[in-house]
Amino acid sequence: MKTANFTELRRNLRAYLDSVIDDSETVIISRDSGAAVVMLSLEEYNAMKETEYIMQSPATMAAIRKGMEDVDNGRVVRQQAGESIADFLARV
Repeated sequence: MKTANFTELRRNLRAYLDSVIDDSETVIISRDSGAAVVMLSLEEYNAMKETEYIMQSPATMAAIRKGMEDVDNGRVVRQQAGESIADFLARV
């Protein structure tokens, strides 16, 4: 995570934007008033919004918790070495 004040951001905007886009860097921009803004890539923003949407569904969250419990307790089915996806899906 990087931080910059507004003047620094303005002077080096291209470099900050490249860092956000190319390196998935988050930039916190502070202003003299003490207020701050977070700059992140559209990809990162969309991922956060998708997570927020998923977490709003009690049924989906229950399914995720159940899956995590199954994995923690060893209730898993593994694809065998050399097994095709089609054969694996037919077996399970």
